[in-house]
Formats: sequence, C-alpha cells, structure tokens
Amino acid sequence: MLTKRIIPCLDVTEGRVVKGTRFIDIKDAGDPVELAAYYDQQGADELVFYDITASSMGKRPLLEVVKRTAERVFIPLTVGGGVRDLADMHDLLAIGADKISVNTAAVKNPELINQGAERFGSQCIVLSVDCLRRTKTDGSIWWEVVINGGRTPTGINVLDWVVEGVQRGAGELVLNSIDYDGTHYGYDNLLNREVAARTAVPVIASGGAGKLEHLREAILLGRADAVLAASIFHHGTYSIMDVKRYLAEAGIPVRLDIYGHTKQGGER
Repeated sequence: MLTKRIIPCLDVTEGRVVKGTRFIDIKDAGDPVELAAYYDQQGADELVFYDITASSMGKRPLLEVVKRTAERVFIPLTVGGGVRDLADMHDLLAIGADKISVNTAAVKNPELINQGAERFGSQCIVLSVDCLRRTKTDGSIWWEVVINGGRTPTGINVLDWVVEGVQRGAGELVLNSIDYDGTHYGYDNLLNREVAARTAVPVIASGGAGKLEHLREAILLGRADAVLAASIFHHGTYSIMDVKRYLAEAGIPVRLDIYGHTKQGGER
C-alpha cells in the first residue's frame, strides 16, 4: 500500500477560513495564513486552499492571501476557487501554489483541463468535484455534479465526469460530498470507491470526517489515496499527529520524519 496523505482543507471567503455543514451554515474558523503555517508545522502532508465563493460571485482568486500562505508553508499547496483560464493558473503557480484545482470553470469549459495539463503538466491539475447523491425511480443511487459552490445542479453524472476529466489530463481528483460535508458521519465511501474503480489517478476523499475511524474507512473501504478534512482539525478535535498515529497503528502507511518517527514522537 502506498503512503497515504493527510490534507487539511482551508475553505476561504472574504479572506477568512470558514466551515459549514452541507455547504451552508457557514462559521468563521480563523486566519488562513496562520492556520496553514500551523498545519505545516504539525506534519500535514499537503494543504488545500479553496476560495469557496469566488466562482459563484465571479471573482478572481485571492492572490495576495495565497501568496502569503505559500510563503509560510513548505509542503505542497493546492489552490482553487475562481480559476477561469490559463492566466489564473499561471498567476497562482507563480506566487507559490504547487497544484491548481478546477471545478466550476472546468464543467463550463472542459478544454480548460486539457489546456492546463498541456501547459503546466497533469501533476499540477486537480479536478475537484462537488457531488450530490440522487436516487433514480428504480431506487438506484447516482451522484450529480454541482457547481458554483454547491448552488447549481448540472445533471452531469459524477462517474462520467471524472472519467472524462482524467482523460483530458487531470492528475488528481478531489471528491467533495455535499451530503456528508460537515456532518461528522464519515465519508461517502461508496462514491469514492466507484470513482477509484474507474480512474487511475489519486482520489482524495472530502466531506464528513468526524472520528478517526472515518479516515481509516475512507482509505480501506473507499480506496482513497488521501483524506481531506477541515472541522476536526480547525476545532481541535484531533491533531494531524493523532490521525497519523492512529492510521499507522491500523497498518496504513503514513509519512514519517527523517528519524523514522512521526513529528510528535510516534513509533515507526
């Protein structure tokens, strides 16, 4: 089993980190630059930074906040929200982002994925998908792609869209479950597993972490390559090292420091 990544998520609006439930009931969670630096020091493997209102409000990415964040962290930084063209991608990469996450703009213009992959490489292009469970008349489940920060349904099947996105050049997938987001009920492992079975790029599970068991299940049951979480870290329920020690004890490989121990003294 390859090493699994633990990724705190910073959902940002108006320059502040926020967290809600199912994309609503948004509450302030702190300063993005300070939180990013804290998670870097605590042993996070990567960081994801989303401007969650940029696309719906027609705004460009928060370049100044991203720049200050990139200056404080030394781990890979993925940035999304408001990215509409190659110029936006270039500007973000130039100020310190390592990967660019596309969502709404990619649905509206799928060629953006091709263009980004051709210009900057697939390793820099992350396709983020906001997913909403639906039930057909026969009782079977499917997932719909929703854009504009969870506000606009598209009628597009998530499973079809992720396959197309990877074919177009996306090097990684983030699956944001709207149904599970902020609920602390666990990840949508059925969704994650269905996507993992259809694609050959890393899948990042997002939405629903409440207990340590949920992160383990996302990896073992959902076949996720990485787990993304927000509120359990922002609210201090668990630290990055709490998660890593738990996963290591469950036999799941996680990144260790140069001395062969987790940064807070966990055993190999």
